[in-house]
Parts: sequence; C-alpha cells; structure tokens
Amino acid sequence: MKYKRILLKLSGEALMGNKNFGIDPERLNAYANEIKETASAGVEVAVVIGGGNIFRGIQAAEGGMDRVQGDYMGMLATVINSMALQSALEGLGVQTRLQSAIKMEQICEPFIRRRAVRHLEKGRVVIFGAGTGNPYFTTDTAATLRAIEIEADVILKGTRVDGIYTADPEKFPDAQRYETISFSEVYEKGLNVMDLTAFTLCKDNKLPIIVFDMNKSGNLKRVLSGENVGTLVQF
Repeated sequence: MKYKRILLKLSGEALMGNKNFGIDPERLNAYANEIKETASAGVEVAVVIGGGNIFRGIQAAEGGMDRVQGDYMGMLATVINSMALQSALEGLGVQTRLQSAIKMEQICEPFIRRRAVRHLEKGRVVIFGAGTGNPYFTTDTAATLRAIEIEADVILKGTRVDGIYTADPEKFPDAQRYETISFSEVYEKGLNVMDLTAFTLCKDNKLPIIVFDMNKSGNLKRVLSGENVGTLVQF
C-alpha cells in the first residue's frame, strides 16, 4: 500500500444514502466493509465523520438559534454517527476505539493523542467524534487537526464526487476533473475542497489531500494502492 497511516474523512450526509434524514444501514455497512478491507491490508485507519445527516449547527444559527449551542449539538450528532460506524465495524469483527473531544465516559474514551496512536499501532480503527470540541470549527478542520496530531500520511476525503473539478460537475456536465492540483492552484481558482481553516492547516503542515468517490465499491483500496482515483492535492 502507498500509505501506512490515513485519516478518512466522511460526510454525515453521505450516511443518509437514499433517505432524507438519519442513517441508511446499507450505506453504513458498505463503508464499514471498505474500512475493514483497508485495515486488513495493514493500513492504520483513523476516521472522522460529520453530523449533517442529523444536525448542522450553522443552519440552526441561520434559523435564529445561538451559534455556540447549535455547534455543540452538531458535535453530538457526529458522536451518534461515530457510534453507528463503530457498531457496524465491530459487527464485522474489526477492533475499534471511539475517542471524543467532549467527555462522555460511558460511551467513548476522551481524545488522548498518545493513546490514539497506540491504538493505531495495534491495528485498531480509531474514530474521532465531537469535532475539535470547540464551536466555530467544522469536522473538516477536526479531521485535519487529528491527522496532523497522529502524523497521518494523507487525508482521504470520501465524497459522492470522484474528485475536484473545474466547476460543479452536477451543474456543469462539461466540467473537467483534476488528477493532481497544487494547494496554490486551489486558492487561485477558488475551488471548494475543504473549508479554508482546514485547507490552510493542511498546506502549512504539508499534509496531502485526496478527494475521491467513497460510494463506489473498492475505491478506498484503489486510492491506497496508488491508482489514479480522485484528485490529489499536493505541493
């Protein structure tokens, strides 16, 4: 495999599958199987998953709710998704650990960097829940921060689109996909890869990003094998 330790970032919305809300068991199990196959190949896997299928703090703020309160509610939504993914993985016989940036001892460990790294070294899949534990930061930023802390080789951003395009491919069918692109080009072209805080963290810490279609079976393994899947953001 091309990478030894990865941080896989999944969107909460992707867990909805064909539903309008919540978690689609079929999509959840598909993701769990992909992660199991990756971990079985000897890759150390950490995961951050969003909460948008349950609650988005920024949308609540737009509706008049206190932004800080809304963001904390969003963090709890990510813990629900993380618990669901943990259950799906353990159902497949994969050893996992769920670490949360907000203390909730009955259901998960607190985030401790050294402990997380030790779990990874032992072959356990580590899921990081509750974002950064602070309002005003997205799960993209949480994923980047955790990836830097555990010294991951790459962030894999699993989406429903197979990479970064010159324009939104769902709106512009003639949009062209980039195979590789530099951080500077992303800035210059105003492309939407991650929120700016997360993207800048990656750039400053020389952490490459691969954006790929997680919903296509086998894509995660193809990315890790070095195949030309998705778009690589590099220096």
